[in-house]
Formats: sequence, C-alpha cells, structure tokens
Amino acid sequence: MIGRLRGTVLERNPPELLVEVAGVGYELLVPLSICARLPAVGKEVMLQVHTVVRKDGLALYGFGDSRERELFRQLLKVGGVGPQIALAALSGMDADQFVHCVRSGDKASLTRLPGIGRRTAERILLELGDRLEELASGAAALDGGDVMNQVLSALQHLGYRQAEARKALEAVAEPAGLTMEELLRQALQKLVHH
Repeated sequence: MIGRLRGTVLERNPPELLVEVAGVGYELLVPLSICARLPAVGKEVMLQVHTVVRKDGLALYGFGDSRERELFRQLLKVGGVGPQIALAALSGMDADQFVHCVRSGDKASLTRLPGIGRRTAERILLELGDRLEELASGAAALDGGDVMNQVLSALQHLGYRQAEARKALEAVAEPAGLTMEELLRQALQKLVHH
C-alpha cells in the first residue's frame, strides 16, 4: 500500500494531480480544499496517500497532512460513504470546518456538500461524533503537529489504545525539541513502566 509520496508535480487538473516519483507518474485525486496549498507544476510536493483497491485497479487519494487523510479514512467507515463522496465532502470544506460541523451537529452544512443528503448527513453525525472528537482533541492536545500525530499513530499500530498512547505522549517532558524517534522511544518507556 502507498502511504506517502514525494515528487515533482507534472500536471494539475483539480481534483486530479500527476506526481512523478523516481521516474514513475502517480495519478492522485485530491480534495479541492487543499488545491490552493499545492505547489505549481514543476515544484516538489509531499502528500499523505490513501490507497483504494478496486476491481479495475488502484485509486490513490492525496492529502496535505496525516490529519486530513485520517478524516478521509473515518468518512469511509460511515455506511453509504465511499471514496468519491468522502473526497467530495472534503472538497466542500477543509478538515477543520468539517470536524467543527460534525462536533456541533450542523446537519444543514453537511447536506450542502456534494453527494451528501439528509440521511447520509445523519449517519455521519451519528457514526463520526465520537471518532472525530478523538481526532480533534488529539490535534489540539498534542501541540507539535505531524510528528506528534505520527508517533500517536505508531503507538496505536503497536497495539496501544489511543487514550493510553496520548497520555504517554503528554507525559514526555519538553516534546517540542525531540525527533520522531526520540519521542517514540520516550513514550514507549512511559508505557512500559506503567
């Protein structure tokens, strides 16, 4: 599975993006909400990627950061929401706006997004409420951006629950100056000694 790409932008035809990595051109679909942040043709870009395996091949979805990708993945878990609807939803508003709508129960704003009707909006509010709360609080509580989120994700992949992984990260003294490896090592030490 492809999780991240860094390469040169060859073509920009929103929502499609063609990125060359080591001589191979990867076609990605990206939310329109991040298109303004994407570099111009000929410039380097780094995208977090979600890979969808279909009968007719692979589809790659690109995101500016791991939080946007995680929100996309959470949307895919909602009944009746596939990759196209999830992409359209994140094209209509950025990740922060979407999380705010769900947390505040703003069904009206969700139904204005392409492909999301009343029933789908209700399912999103019902099924994502708790999960997005964790995503939102994880981003707010762990100041330090992508490094903290990557370490949190790594700890969860090692089998630790999100709450205990976050508690271990918060217990690390002065995490801002640490590399990802150092932060992961210290968080693991906190978890092992509990």
